[in-house]
Amino acid sequence: MTIPPASVPPRGEAVRGPRTRPAPVLAHVLRAERLTPGLVRIVVGGPGMAAFVPDPHADAYVKLMFLPAGPRPLGADGRLDLDAVRATLPADVVPRLRAYTVRAYDPTARELTLDVVVHGAVGLAGPWAAAAAPGDEVLVLGPGGAWSPSPDVDHHLLVGDASALPAVAVALERLAADARGWALLEVAGPDDELPLARPAGVEVWWLHADHAAPGRRLVEATLALPWPGGRVGAFVHGEAGAVREIRRYLRLERGVAREDLSASGYWRVGVDDEGWRSTKREWTAQIEDAENAAGLA
Repeated sequence: MTIPPASVPPRGEAVRGPRTRPAPVLAHVLRAERLTPGLVRIVVGGPGMAAFVPDPHADAYVKLMFLPAGPRPLGADGRLDLDAVRATLPADVVPRLRAYTVRAYDPTARELTLDVVVHGAVGLAGPWAAAAAPGDEVLVLGPGGAWSPSPDVDHHLLVGDASALPAVAVALERLAADARGWALLEVAGPDDELPLARPAGVEVWWLHADHAAPGRRLVEATLALPWPGGRVGAFVHGEAGAVREIRRYLRLERGVAREDLSASGYWRVGVDDEGWRSTKREWTAQIEDAENAAGLA
């Protein structure tokens, strides 16, 4: 799942109201394929995707909206009429959202590819993806995006767990042929490793998770890297606790500039998705405050 870094207004700046986002488009599953025991590829499309406008960033993402069965009225723009849908829902039922990286988008065929992490019957979108079949409804919000690998850095460092694997895969595909660096990826085990297209100068290290401490091996491997000279651009996404440790190391000990770093907790141990989204802004603000206190711009 691929959620971009929360945007936190500087201290003293008023918090604006929520931005108006386009309503979701109504699409349908075209194909579903299990890539590994823990990853399912879903390709969605259909006439509803005519309203979808892709985002150019490597970490482009969409949100899938899950609603109870019912009518799906469309507005004049071809998108779901959310007001009409909400009017039919019981008072205690709200739409639920899950965010996923855009693994690929074919503008000619209007096909959107998403790679979804599954953990058996656990979660909301995972079980849906595991059972997905052609014709199933998909409500797609977005897209958004904020980061692409910079052509101006000397070395790239891409760090993530299974939730960030699609974004890292996209970034690797977009690097210049002469790019140098590392991609550190933590997955459940050997069967969850995937062949990834990459420049010859970028090493891919697969790490097998310690399930008692998700992200721990990513932290250890990042700290053990032989640090290169020059400017480093880093993308660090996955479990929030691990991301925080790695970000602190890169910023405080290695001096990676804030503009050269994309770091975000996509999820947090012991917290469901709704709970994590409700606290993520505060989490990000605390990290930035600590960096400011340390004199890091």
